[in-house]
Amino acid sequence: MIVEAHKETLEFKAEVSQVLDLVIRSLYSNKEIFLRELVSNASDAAEKLRFEALSDDGLLENDPNLRIRVEVDKDAGTLTVSDNGIGMSRQEVTETIGSIASSGTRRFLEAMTGDQTKDSALIGQFGVGFYSSYIVADKVTILTRRAGLGAEHGVRWSSDGRGQYDIETLEVPARGTRVTLHLKEDEKDFLQPWRLRSIISKFSDHIALPVEMLKETYGEEKEGEEEAKTPEWERVNQGTALWMRNKADVTDEEYQEFYKHISHDFEEPLAWVHNRVEGTNEYSALLFIPKRAPWDLWDRDQKHGVKLYVRRVFIMDEAEKLMPHYLRFVKGVVDSDDLPLNVSREILQHNRKIDTIRGANVKRILGQLETMAKDEADKYREFWKEFGKVLKEGPGEDFPNRERIAGLIRFATTHTENDDQTESLDAYIERMKEGQDKIYYITADSPAAARHSPHLEVFRKKGVEVLLLSDRVDEWLVSSLTEYKGKHLQSVTKGDLDLGGLADKEEKEQLEKAAERHGDLLKRLKETLGDKVDQVRASTRLVDSPACLVVGEYDMSANLARVLKAVGQSAPTAKPTLEVNLDHLLVKRLESEQDAGRFGDLALILFDQAQLAEGGQLDDPAAFVGRLNKLMMNMMLAGA
Repeated sequence: MIVEAHKETLEFKAEVSQVLDLVIRSLYSNKEIFLRELVSNASDAAEKLRFEALSDDGLLENDPNLRIRVEVDKDAGTLTVSDNGIGMSRQEVTETIGSIASSGTRRFLEAMTGDQTKDSALIGQFGVGFYSSYIVADKVTILTRRAGLGAEHGVRWSSDGRGQYDIETLEVPARGTRVTLHLKEDEKDFLQPWRLRSIISKFSDHIALPVEMLKETYGEEKEGEEEAKTPEWERVNQGTALWMRNKADVTDEEYQEFYKHISHDFEEPLAWVHNRVEGTNEYSALLFIPKRAPWDLWDRDQKHGVKLYVRRVFIMDEAEKLMPHYLRFVKGVVDSDDLPLNVSREILQHNRKIDTIRGANVKRILGQLETMAKDEADKYREFWKEFGKVLKEGPGEDFPNRERIAGLIRFATTHTENDDQTESLDAYIERMKEGQDKIYYITADSPAAARHSPHLEVFRKKGVEVLLLSDRVDEWLVSSLTEYKGKHLQSVTKGDLDLGGLADKEEKEQLEKAAERHGDLLKRLKETLGDKVDQVRASTRLVDSPACLVVGEYDMSANLARVLKAVGQSAPTAKPTLEVNLDHLLVKRLESEQDAGRFGDLALILFDQAQLAEGGQLDDPAAFVGRLNKLMMNMMLAGA
């Protein structure tokens, strides 16, 4: 079959040109990185072929020995990295090389800061490592053919990185990919084999596939020897799977470089866990906690997880069954000796050995975080800033480890004046007042709204600490984490306020008597507000504010209802209870108002203010403004 050669010159999609400029500028001080990225990409391509060939060995095309080769042409000034891996079709080249990650490009640009150190880390997070080739090259050419397609389906892609690229279909006999860098004049040092060997040993020594270079010969050839010798390739890297080595024999630098290889991150990991399990279920695991959150951490379509190997053979990327969703930021490798080589995602869903590995992985990561929180507080604060919101998903997803995860969660509280999430539940319990048997919290849509809520007034008066929850995930957290170490978590905005041993009996008796004395006021307010409220009662929460709204003990909180509506979901409507502060001057003035119209306006203003104070939205803002203006005009006229 003959495929018509079709050549096009196309523009890079989105902001690729801008990304190229930023990548080159941010990495110019660490130019060697380009070779690590190209070798890592070649390794990934070979592993993908090995996996696909498990179900279709025809893809190997009688060439089963996978390898990566690095070669130079000093006369042409080129450096080539080639592999006999899966290769790419024309469409894959266009989608992969011509547009980067379309959804991530703009986010990458928005995240760039101008700080070279920080920006170089972002390049790894956003998966644009291929473009580091342009640090040392003024032109890059890719020759590739996807395994399983005929030789006539080969593709050549080339670009100088200045906004356009050429792509054409041509005959490529061998599967795989060749990336050729046309080096800049001042980068010809990378044509020295000793330099390339040094870089490969430094960054890619652990790659299981052989990374080969032409064997170098030294000394003069014998006189009369004119026959051209067959090129002899030799392996440059050790190729020992790092996770299979004894951890006592692995240096921190080797761990760090391996992490960068599997994650394509340019920063060192925050921590790692390495272990080997023997017995009925034998496996090795090497897991890393990154220093920075990836840009797609909250992308629900993006798969996360660790790499699964079976007896050193790569099986699948992002094997989500090996790590729960709330630990999706963990990177690493699990290598099992007991799973079948043809294991599928369906098999993973119902495999007891996988469940055992997963459970052990979770315990090790949680244990690592517990150690970090105890012994390296600054490092843990760094972790929490990046991944705290994700970890808050844990108690709802992982019931067996719910309390252990809860001990790792950090909160903003009224104990401190800032809004940083630095306080643990254990620290809260240590500071609990005598007679206090509950952990109190409030949810709101911002730290300021939580801290200044009227519901906290009685707690502030009694010196009782309250957790301030303002992340969207916090509503999910408290719905699943109802107690911690025997202490019930109690919302300060729900139901009758139960202060337990903190309650003052004398105050309670005085409030009950006051409620009886002002029963007519409470009744008038209920009649005026009608279906807007379930009931009106005297408040035990308020000290300085005239009124607040509370919902039933088992009703959905007003904050959760707002969160659901914000994402387009329906939320059940719960009638709130209006609590009024009978000692407040506004409430006393309201009680003395005899004019029914004015009483109605004041009552509605009081209700609307209570809604606004807890971050709610008014059904009729214009009516509220009209009543408020009318009230101010009457005051001005009365004072004139």
